[in-house]
Amino acid sequence: MKEGDPVIKSMTGYGRSQMILNGRDILVEIRSVNHRYYEYNSRIPRSYNYIDEKLKVLLKSKISRGKVDVSVSISNIEGRDTEVAINKGVAEGYINALRGVADELCVADDLTLSNLIRLPDVFIVQKAVDDEDEVWGDVAKVADEALERFVSMRETEGEKMRSDVLAKADYILEIVSKVEELSPQTVENYRERLYKKLSEILENKDIDQQRIVTEAAIFSEKIAVDEETVRLRSHISQLRELVNSDESIGRKLDFIVQEMNREVNTIGSKAQDLNITRLVVDMKAELEKIREQIQNIE
Repeated sequence: MKEGDPVIKSMTGYGRSQMILNGRDILVEIRSVNHRYYEYNSRIPRSYNYIDEKLKVLLKSKISRGKVDVSVSISNIEGRDTEVAINKGVAEGYINALRGVADELCVADDLTLSNLIRLPDVFIVQKAVDDEDEVWGDVAKVADEALERFVSMRETEGEKMRSDVLAKADYILEIVSKVEELSPQTVENYRERLYKKLSEILENKDIDQQRIVTEAAIFSEKIAVDEETVRLRSHISQLRELVNSDESIGRKLDFIVQEMNREVNTIGSKAQDLNITRLVVDMKAELEKIREQIQNIE
């Protein structure tokens, strides 16, 4: 895909990034499947839940539709997640008790710091308080890279879908041209058959022949599909314009395909010709393929 080319995106994508920042090993994975709206789900360590809403907003800035699942893993290294402190109350209690016993038993007071630290509960080991802004800044950096890869994959898949939809639209346009070639002859054949039948029915009656011709023409016009093919061409033109645009087009494409299908159904119900009926079946098959494709376009 060249720079400046229109971009459509698939709703299926995956992006992953992992970095070590400020003593934290951070992994972010983003994946999505098709969905009518933007649906966000996350798996984040409970102690870091405060980044969830920010992460949701970050992803929403680049994703308009799809069921999005994001997973965040944060592992502290180098002991950055712990703080070690002296339990002064416990240490003081040990000192007072040991020195009291030394006085009572008349033994030398050889208590040292190295003796003290071996005693139970002198140290307090606790989780360090996070700098939430720092944590979010690090996660956001990793998430940005994962999101970039995620969007790139969506665009690559979207370009394949764009080419496929355009190819199918061109094929439908070819079929429309064949219908337009067959339709006038079909209408004329129908008019002749109807005129002949009316003439036979009214053969022995005093009926104006011009009236028979007029009535045959009126009924035969009911099987003409000129208006439907014109509208179908217009819808195909709109479809091409949409897939060549840079906007989010999934819902609009779905509407246009519905309109195209309506015109094709009308052609099928009006046409009194087996060849046109076969062409209608071909168009409906291609429309169904397009519909399946656009279900996954953002």
